[in-house]
Amino acid sequence: MYQWIEDIHGPEDLKKIPLEHLPEVAAEYRNDLIESVAVTGGHLGASLGALEICIALHYVLDSPTDKICWDVGHQAYVHKMITGRRQRMSTLRQGGGLSGFPSPFESPHDQFIVGHAGTAISQALGLAVSRDLKKIPAANQRVVAIFGDGALTSGLSYEALNNAGQMKKDMLIILNDNEMSISKNVGAISKYLNKIITNPIYNRIRAEVEHQLDRFPRLRRLATTSLEGMKHLLLPGILFEELGFRYFGPIDGHDVVGLVKTLRKVLPLGECGLLHIITQKGKGYEFAEKHSEKLHGVTPFNVATGEKIGSPKETDKGLPEGIPYTTAFVNALMKRARKDSSIVAITAAMPSGTGLVPFQKEFPERFFDVGIAEQHAVTFAGALAKGGLRPVCAIYSTFLQRSQDNLIHDVALQRQPLVLAMDRAGLVGADGETHNGVFDISYLGHVPKAVIAAPKDAFEMERMLDLALAYPQIFAIRYPRANVPRLYDDFPQNPFGIGQGEVLVDGDDVTLLALGTMVHVALLAAELLKSEGVSARVVNMRFAKPIDDVLLRESCSKTRMLFTLEEHVLTGGFGSKVLESMERHSIFDVPVNRLALPDEFIIHGSRDGMLDSFGLSPKKVVTRVLDELKFKQPIFS
Repeated sequence: MYQWIEDIHGPEDLKKIPLEHLPEVAAEYRNDLIESVAVTGGHLGASLGALEICIALHYVLDSPTDKICWDVGHQAYVHKMITGRRQRMSTLRQGGGLSGFPSPFESPHDQFIVGHAGTAISQALGLAVSRDLKKIPAANQRVVAIFGDGALTSGLSYEALNNAGQMKKDMLIILNDNEMSISKNVGAISKYLNKIITNPIYNRIRAEVEHQLDRFPRLRRLATTSLEGMKHLLLPGILFEELGFRYFGPIDGHDVVGLVKTLRKVLPLGECGLLHIITQKGKGYEFAEKHSEKLHGVTPFNVATGEKIGSPKETDKGLPEGIPYTTAFVNALMKRARKDSSIVAITAAMPSGTGLVPFQKEFPERFFDVGIAEQHAVTFAGALAKGGLRPVCAIYSTFLQRSQDNLIHDVALQRQPLVLAMDRAGLVGADGETHNGVFDISYLGHVPKAVIAAPKDAFEMERMLDLALAYPQIFAIRYPRANVPRLYDDFPQNPFGIGQGEVLVDGDDVTLLALGTMVHVALLAAELLKSEGVSARVVNMRFAKPIDDVLLRESCSKTRMLFTLEEHVLTGGFGSKVLESMERHSIFDVPVNRLALPDEFIIHGSRDGMLDSFGLSPKKVVTRVLDELKFKQPIFS
């Protein structure tokens, strides 16, 4: 089908192709990438934008001896294809298949697992320092970091730039500037970089002046002063030069031949350099160019139309699910914001992912997208609260991990109210280990006075948001990337307070204490257990912290065994909170079986498949209950 890429099984094969034919290679990879992601889904726009730099880097460098560090690996699909994984792209983000992000456990060409932004410069600097301490010549082990302009909203990037510029190690940092992260970039840095596109003349002038100065050494000192002054007039890139980098660019990031020639000139200089390239997210695919945010991360789609291809489950008129939990959250927030002008919403570069776009449109002055800066988002929110507002931070569970100290020092310690809307809490499926939100109960559970809630349905989302907005300290609401099961429509909806659960089904043999997404699983398991002659009590606990001690003690007295169900890792999770409560009340004679995710990093795959494999599907819960009943002696006669 292809003239060139069929024979590329590694970087060494790419290097055999004449330089003038690389645009043809790029065209073939672009077509193959679009066709592949259309089948599997994945991060399309970023990989299309970084396609030519992937080719140029592997054409010039000698990976994996030379080290390539990617910042947020969703731009590295073509890197995967060049490094011998093209034939496996049909397994991308599927169970047992390729990860959607780089992974050194998948290929030696991948230096790090990267699913969170802002890490590349720190990691590249670490590799450069390690190389130098081992006395490896820099020419024998080049180190290159590729990061997007979106990562310049991340504080970690500036910490790394500051340190790298001071240490001046022989390394190259490539700024892939497409004016986008996932959503449209925000902030002063984005505006600053955009100015460069209109003033790309400084390097040309500097190169010509320096060439002429080679003939007149005595004039160099005087000319240097003039050059520095000219930089201030013409080049926003002065930011990087003042930090200690030799700045190159900006250049066209889609001119693959030009990129190769530039890299060949820049890399041998032996400097701490920053190469600025201008790219377009979604380059070469009309629909991705026009809808760069929508086609950042995609499910399977029709290549000809760009439209999503629905799964049978989604197109089935008898769909047993209601609205997404994210939609339930935003609907509830919008209602309350219309009545209370003190409510403000904060997100970290994810207005679409967290569902806040309608809020942004209706209340633009009360909406804050702070960029890829979760730490700042939390500290900023704490100060908003100090100023008399009611901040709601909508951040994915996995990204909120970054703000641990800020939550403790800048919010909890200050006794300030903050609502945390933790989207993607639980398994996320295709995005895998970097995005699974399975640690939040652990990292929030020890924060004094923090409340951790998990709604089973839209009604509970509304009620929990009311409680959260009235609570004087941190109140976290965790919910998954899933739809609300319609099964709950059959149950009465009664108001409840903080730490108050409910009995959905009464029973005499065992109690299933379920949190959030596991309530549905517990109800289905109870039905199956009934057919096995086991009477199961199902309790919707609603809160991981504080635990409903009344319902817990009641369940201990009524049934002979407890089972906790949670979509969270075992250590420090909901089950641990149940055990702590029982210890406080000196309950030691009732067995507790904790059903949770294992204490390990869980790779990509289907969410339902993973829940089943880890014992959290209705059938697996039933099997576990029956096994435990066989081996445990009844406590009560």
